Amino acid sequence: MNVSIVGSGYVGTTIAACLADLEHDVVNIEIDEDIVDAINAGEAPIHESGLEERIAEHAGSSLRATTNYDEVRDTDITLLCLPTPQSEDGSLDLAPMRAGSEMLGDALADKEDDHLVVVKSTVLPGTTEDVVAPILEEHTGTEIGDGIDIAMNPEFLRMGTAVEDFLEPDKVVLGAQTDEAAATLRELYAPILEREETSLVETDIREAELIKYANNAFLASKVSLVNELGNISKEYGADAYQVLEAVGLDDRISSRFMRSGLGWGGSCFPKDVAAIRAGARAQGYEPELLDAVVGLNDEQPRRLVDLLADHVSLSEARIAVLGLSFKPGTDDIRKSRALDVIESLLERDASVVAYDPVAVENVREQYDFDIEYADSTESALEGADGAVVATDWPEFDDLAFDGMTTRVLVDGRRIGVDEDALEVYEGLTW
Repeated sequence: MNVSIVGSGYVGTTIAACLADLEHDVVNIEIDEDIVDAINAGEAPIHESGLEERIAEHAGSSLRATTNYDEVRDTDITLLCLPTPQSEDGSLDLAPMRAGSEMLGDALADKEDDHLVVVKSTVLPGTTEDVVAPILEEHTGTEIGDGIDIAMNPEFLRMGTAVEDFLEPDKVVLGAQTDEAAATLRELYAPILEREETSLVETDIREAELIKYANNAFLASKVSLVNELGNISKEYGADAYQVLEAVGLDDRISSRFMRSGLGWGGSCFPKDVAAIRAGARAQGYEPELLDAVVGLNDEQPRRLVDLLADHVSLSEARIAVLGLSFKPGTDDIRKSRALDVIESLLERDASVVAYDPVAVENVREQYDFDIEYADSTESALEGADGAVVATDWPEFDDLAFDGMTTRVLVDGRRIGVDEDALEVYEGLTW
């Protein structure tokens, strides 16, 4: 199948490479010429496991990128993978989606054959039908259903495992208005849907839009509840990991997302939970439980620093922060809990030295922190009066503390540590 993808960010680039891997012919439409040049040169514009080799393999054959929207006319289906940034009130900024839909509509105005436009970006219910569809109708001069059809197909990609998540998903959700649109999407995902482990969910468009939000809101709530139970366990001097391991054996609950610690971050959970809260309020409903979910999550970095302050006088102390990305396996620092830890330490006049295997440059470029950046765990810990773990990178399981002035470690992620090598080891929730 000939596929065009509008947007070459994290989602668009990953999906383009994976669809090429499934033997589709894919063209990425992207306004950033540097990203276009990178993809065409066989280089991945983002850090994601398994992505670079796929782009290198397919670039120039079944995968290419361009800034020219007119090339969508030579494809059968277009996936809109455009950013939906968060506004100050938590609602979605749909300006990129509107602009992309307008340019797509202009390009499709001259196309004679049928075309399916699929929204993959995470958007609130009603966006596909009430925002994207009218723009397409205006700019193509064609009514939806008369040559151009629309559908919604949410993505469930996790950073660090996005390629695996796309090619081996738990579920594929197809939201379509017509049987023809659903059939086209089934053909697109045919190799994936052949897997017995993958469930196919077919719904109307609004249900498909809401499923992504419900999915992430549930997971974020589970993590915050787990952290609440972890905090309570800590107050009783109990090990939350032992408690929650037993709780996870209940098949109504499961053992997934049962690691208590510093909390959730990244591009999805914070934005999606904020958007559904804002959307609920726009409908006249107060999402009190989700408000509490966010509030508890935001408190975890402060609790980590408070624990450190029990053992180290933070003013002018040299504190090593290990981990900057919001999770291991990615250089993404969006809403990383490590950044909140750093801000809290700086507010207490600590001197911060930070290390991460891949995310240092992103923090250096995007944040005006008055901190030192180390090039290894050894140099970060050298001369440190205390340290905190903010991201559970595998390499942190083998830390050497000999160079620390005071061997104090507060762990926000339960890494593997030789506690006997430390004067003080504190787990955030254990």
